[in-house]
Amino acid sequence: MLEFLKVIILGIVEGITEWLPISSTGHMILIDEFIKLNVSAEFKEVFLVVIQLGAILAVILLFWNKIWPFCIRRDVEKEDLSEFTFKEKMGSRWFYFLDRYVKKDKFILWFKILVSCLPAIIVGLPLDDWLEEHFYNYIVVAIMLIVYGVLFIVIENYNRRRRPSTVRLSEITWKTALLIGVFQLLSLIPGTSRSGATILGGIILGCSRKLASEYTFFLAIPVMFGASLLKIVKFGFHFSGMEIGMLVVGMLVAFVVSVFAIKFLMGYIKKHDFKVFGWYRIVLGILVLLYFAGKSFFA
Repeated sequence: MLEFLKVIILGIVEGITEWLPISSTGHMILIDEFIKLNVSAEFKEVFLVVIQLGAILAVILLFWNKIWPFCIRRDVEKEDLSEFTFKEKMGSRWFYFLDRYVKKDKFILWFKILVSCLPAIIVGLPLDDWLEEHFYNYIVVAIMLIVYGVLFIVIENYNRRRRPSTVRLSEITWKTALLIGVFQLLSLIPGTSRSGATILGGIILGCSRKLASEYTFFLAIPVMFGASLLKIVKFGFHFSGMEIGMLVVGMLVAFVVSVFAIKFLMGYIKKHDFKVFGWYRIVLGILVLLYFAGKSFFA
């Protein structure tokens, strides 16, 4: 029972920190100092990634109407193809399918999201193991918390004098989608925050806070599904019944908490900027450095 209590706490932390720009990976590394799961290192590595799927399901639930690209339109009539060649018939049927069953704007949105994923696929995948070996420690987490906390404050102060040039999903250009993907690369270093890096990138590129946040949520769907799949492929899925139960509980808790965290963030940014998260990151980063420095001193 104690292990499942730890899982619940980790699920809560994941559900909150995945969407707020304060670094879920950084918080998970730090919380491991105080709450250690009594499991193998391999299972823990899979667990910390796979429970993110629960957080992703919250995005799918809350934004279903904005991201689901398929529909059935009754007002589209089928053409008479009797006098068409085979090639013409195939082309006409394809366009009929698109007109009746596909929401083109959402289909294009998903292609833009895939473009945003390209930098992580090209650069992030080859460096994944190296980054884990060299950067997954409290010093890097603390420094990144502070650095990006300062950046949030500086950029929000600068952004106060600007009006966003992009406020709708349909207005995001292919170039902007690719550049947001480049900003996402910064989150490969723990303590940065994937949502924080992409939100900051979106704001710098002229997106409104609401739009930058929404696009960040949508971008997380293929990124986290891909990351979870990679971990499962890397370590396999040879887990005990208890370990599978821990995964399910962690995902469910992350899902429920994520629903509230996303709703809170979307409501908060209607009237506020992101500076409060910047100050939180700075204070937490300083506390982390002081804690571990004190721990080393008295060891």
